[in-house]
Amino acid sequence: MLYRGGMRVGIALAFLVIVGWAQAPAKLPQSELDSFEKVWTTIRNSHWEAKPGGLDWDAIHAEFRPRVERAATPEQARAITQEMLARLQQTHFGIVPAAVYSAAYEAPDSTTTSSGVTGIDLRVLDGDAVVTSVDPGSPAEYAGVRPGWIIASIGGISIKPLIKAAQSGPSNKSSNLQELYLTRSLLARLTEPSANGRETIFIDGSGKSIPLKLELAKPRGQLATLGNLPASPVWFEDRALKTSGEAFVEYLHFNEFLDIPRLMPAFQKSVQACLPKASTACHGLIIDLRGNPGGIGAMAMGMAGFLVDQPNQKLGTMYMRDATLNFVVNPRADVYTGPVAILIDATSASTSEIFAGGLQDLHRARVFGAHSAAAALPSVFERLPNGDGFQYAVANYISQGGKPLEGLGVTPDEEVRLTRKGLLAGHDDVIDAAIRWIETTQAAAPAKRTAK
Repeated sequence: MLYRGGMRVGIALAFLVIVGWAQAPAKLPQSELDSFEKVWTTIRNSHWEAKPGGLDWDAIHAEFRPRVERAATPEQARAITQEMLARLQQTHFGIVPAAVYSAAYEAPDSTTTSSGVTGIDLRVLDGDAVVTSVDPGSPAEYAGVRPGWIIASIGGISIKPLIKAAQSGPSNKSSNLQELYLTRSLLARLTEPSANGRETIFIDGSGKSIPLKLELAKPRGQLATLGNLPASPVWFEDRALKTSGEAFVEYLHFNEFLDIPRLMPAFQKSVQACLPKASTACHGLIIDLRGNPGGIGAMAMGMAGFLVDQPNQKLGTMYMRDATLNFVVNPRADVYTGPVAILIDATSASTSEIFAGGLQDLHRARVFGAHSAAAALPSVFERLPNGDGFQYAVANYISQGGKPLEGLGVTPDEEVRLTRKGLLAGHDDVIDAAIRWIETTQAAAPAKRTAK
């Protein structure tokens, strides 16, 4: 769980590659040494464990400080500090170079950064980058792109070899972070400024190559801000999915746990549409958290209050150095008690994992899809003396079932993966599985209205 944007902010760290050492200056700037000390001291003082990562942090300082002092360039000093952070073996710890931090994380508004989108979402399926959805009214839709198409190349660069190289690298088998990073990296290739108007080659359902030049458009949703971090577009969609006869399943999907003033009322309205007093035809809820990297953790508690009718329940517990925070769920005046399905995959992280895992532990929702990202630590950003950005986690999170989500994530009750065949046929296999379960469950136990 990130205070801003979940893994959406943190994932950029994975792709910062330092290459080509510059000519060594006469002396390493003092700001580099000050920055190292800031990083080391912050972890010593703010990490939730007295021994961060089980390490002797004083010994870590004795090992790495001399190496930073001997560094010939700021780039080398930064790489050494990154190596120190890697010893923790935890996500949400990293350094963003000053130029990247200024451009990507301190833009005053969306017009100063590459905030355009093609309208494509994708996942890696069987070694290919496959389009999983196309936003209505987007450049991709106007160009005729369809779910199930393979993205073969972008700007003359073949995508399949990149995927193969990424998947052959080292990974933590208990975590899906590698898949999260890979997905975000491929999406970034479609939306980086130099990609605007470049040729992208797709392969359609018949195997035909389709060359297209996709322009970039304004992202869907409305911009939301949090603290000093840049504005982020937040969108929410809901629709009724027809089942049998007049029955339907209410489907909710949103991209981040942000923008409380707009997102919470929208969530409430959709849930209340399924209460018997509003409709007897609603057979259940599907909450789609695929692609949702997290955001404001407290929103998970607020949303769960519309679904849990028993008091004194909690999604889990956050442990900080000197405090403990229980994610307590407070039932709302009207609580929906019918079937709830939550959809996740490797791009579901942070607050998404807290929400899905917590309701799963409470036996209030059934989870469908693929294993989540296993990246749930709350973190913040700070500027270092040398201008770099420093991201660090400030707490650990244990689910109500007693498991740390960090490194383990949420395991679906029913594992269902998207298939290219299904997408080409206009089906989402994960949604279909959730609907089947809801229909079976609804037939056995109809929803009721619960009031406090």
